[in-house]
Amino acid sequence: MAQAETPSDAMGLTFREDTALTEMMRLRVSSLQRSGHKRQDGERLLLPHEAVYRLDFHIQGLNFSRWYFSLSGHGRVTITGISQNWTPDLTHLMTRQLLEPIGTFWRNADDPEDSALKCLEADMQEFGERIAELAKVRKVMYFLFAFKDGAEAANLSCSVEFTPEI
Repeated sequence: MAQAETPSDAMGLTFREDTALTEMMRLRVSSLQRSGHKRQDGERLLLPHEAVYRLDFHIQGLNFSRWYFSLSGHGRVTITGISQNWTPDLTHLMTRQLLEPIGTFWRNADDPEDSALKCLEADMQEFGERIAELAKVRKVMYFLFAFKDGAEAANLSCSVEFTPEI
């Protein structure tokens, strides 16, 4: 969203895939498919084009500054925050735990490769502020990343910048 110079007190946090949690959620889907059971009422199962990412907060008091994301090629990436403090061995992801707004950015197939990514800026601003708000009470926060229309995790770089509260 922004390519401005980073202030010296700014802190950039990069979204990292939580491969163990993603795999556990995929196992839940395959287990339900094998056994022929249905998901729990309100349960949100991981779709094949989704993965779980996380942000680790070393400082709790943060103010949102800006997003940094890049995507090689074209496609759409949707980021949905999860309000749950995850204990995947005990609880499943429920739809009521998904936060609004979601963050979405994309590049259309007919856009030049070097064109800027598009996003819904007001939603991205509010989403970043919501993350900063939750960081006040969390050391880690989880997110669902959905890759669509040709977007792939290997072609994505996504981070968010905060400044410490004074």
